[in-house]
Amino acid sequence: MTRTAVVAGVGPGLGAAVARRFAAEGCRVALLARTESYIETLAAELSDTDGSGLAVPTDLADADAVAAAFETVREAFGSTDVLVYNASDTPWKGLTDIALDEFDDALATGPRGALLCAKAATAGMLDDGDSAQKAGTLVFTGATTSVRGKEGALGFSATKFAIRGMAQSLARELGPEGVHVAHVVLDGSIRPPDVVPADPPTRLDPDAIAGQYWDLVTADPATMPFEVHLTNGPGGAVEFV
Repeated sequence: MTRTAVVAGVGPGLGAAVARRFAAEGCRVALLARTESYIETLAAELSDTDGSGLAVPTDLADADAVAAAFETVREAFGSTDVLVYNASDTPWKGLTDIALDEFDDALATGPRGALLCAKAATAGMLDDGDSAQKAGTLVFTGATTSVRGKEGALGFSATKFAIRGMAQSLARELGPEGVHVAHVVLDGSIRPPDVVPADPPTRLDPDAIAGQYWDLVTADPATMPFEVHLTNGPGGAVEFV
């Protein structure tokens, strides 16, 4: 089937890797981010694959902007089948250094943005009635701090803990309706696009992570994994396991 996928939070790293993998699988991929020039370039690239791309400049912390973005996606591609929430915007600061507005911004882009996108995405997945619905998948990007707080990362820890809890709640709420909700713990750093892979690997490979995300989308409905925990590999420093 041809799926419509929304990737919320797209930069040159993981967001772009997920978008490229999904487009290579034939998906219509909508790119939601604030940096218009980057997502327009990426959307043009995706349109040369088996799938297609659509740039939708969006402030994910703005409820009206998110609603308008999903309406744009619906008009261009139809209702959303897959949401990947990958957005994060927070300084790595501790209690004495982080400002209240920085903490508020982190929560707005993190759990608030995740809530707005989840509500908009599932509106197109669920029927108006009380019973069946289309297949759908929600994937949330987590981190080591989703399961263990880190010193000097107060805002990041708070947002990632919150998103993991939201994903757990959504899995219980939407799972019986057939919507697969998954949370991915990225335990370590992701290799930047301009860095040559080490041997043995010391950082997470964004393309390999994107493959794991696609596996979640295509998982057997009879056995839907909730949480996938990915580590840095044999050459890296695993932070949690």
